[in-house]
Amino acid sequence: MEKLFMENGYISLNKYGEQLCGDRVEVKNNPSGDFTMVLADGLGSGVKANILSTLTSKIIATMMDSDMTVEDCVTTIAQTLPVCSVRQVAYATFTVIKVHGDEVSLIQYDNPDVIMLRDGRSVDYERTEKTIAGKKIYESRFPARLGDVFVAMSDGVIHAGVGQSLNFGWERPNVVEYLEAHYNAAMSAKAVAGLVSDACRDLYMGKPGDDTTVAALRIRERQLVNLMIGPPVNPEDDEKIMRLFFGQGGKTIVCGGTTSTIVAKYLHTSVRTCLDYLDPEIPPIGFIEGVDLCTEGVLTMKHVVELARRYSSGTDTYSEWIGKKDGASLIAQMLFESATDVNLFVGRAMNPAHQNPDMPIDLSIKLRLIEDLAKYLELMGKTVKVSYY
Repeated sequence: MEKLFMENGYISLNKYGEQLCGDRVEVKNNPSGDFTMVLADGLGSGVKANILSTLTSKIIATMMDSDMTVEDCVTTIAQTLPVCSVRQVAYATFTVIKVHGDEVSLIQYDNPDVIMLRDGRSVDYERTEKTIAGKKIYESRFPARLGDVFVAMSDGVIHAGVGQSLNFGWERPNVVEYLEAHYNAAMSAKAVAGLVSDACRDLYMGKPGDDTTVAALRIRERQLVNLMIGPPVNPEDDEKIMRLFFGQGGKTIVCGGTTSTIVAKYLHTSVRTCLDYLDPEIPPIGFIEGVDLCTEGVLTMKHVVELARRYSSGTDTYSEWIGKKDGASLIAQMLFESATDVNLFVGRAMNPAHQNPDMPIDLSIKLRLIEDLAKYLELMGKTVKVSYY
């Protein structure tokens, strides 16, 4: 399983009129390779529901990540959650997806059943019922397989459209049918979650009647992407850095005019520029034979970091960059969708072009952008390594 990656993503829609979401997703990636994802749905909506779901997801994820039993987790939750003064109950539903070695475990309590897709088709699985602290818990275990996709959801999904566009809501069989019709193997986990949440938003006519969360896990192969921005401080290091960069394997992105010139020289080719401004705020891309993507540097990176910030927060921003051909969107597609591991090669030389008083760009701005990008990529579950030269 060390060559496989547990790609995960989720999207939450707040109940219309609420500032806080009553659903919560918590993810743990254990250094040993274990993966745990918990989706919790607190009773009601707003602040109280948010507190219940946050406590539930964090406690279960932390305990499961420490290899504690489901009995211990449920008992702890029952003893910990604050009792609602109005309803006189402490209640949060939850779904746990855990990958340990070559085995996937599902633990489900009162949420809609997890949908498992294999080769694009829904697969039924056995469930074992047990009662813990008065709660009916369902457990399932089966071997992990490359390409399997698991979709967990809160009840806001199956209630979508009730009394509006649908009489009885968007029931689980309808969700399964929709996924089978629209899923393709190239979709990331976040894209799968977005597929379902977009449909829910439409069914709710833009005004969700309940907190609605979709969380997905896709078992996929690892994909390395190497990104270089800025030339090394010492020009004598150019050759060595280029050998390191191209010796990693994986896909390559080169950002910045000076950096592109150095790369092209190393590859014994030239930079071809495209003068089409697909977005007036983002400089055009270039082309270097032997490089997967070549873009401008700091201005493009500022847009990438802003996309990364929103994307990592659980806000659906696919329409902003998916399928687009400007430099920032192409970088986003490679880093957010394709990559599981990212190496960032950052040159600390001062770019002469940035000394222009009409366009002053401090070196610290570039370094801060890279720090922010690395942080957001890690929030997406990527393995990130930053090297400065």
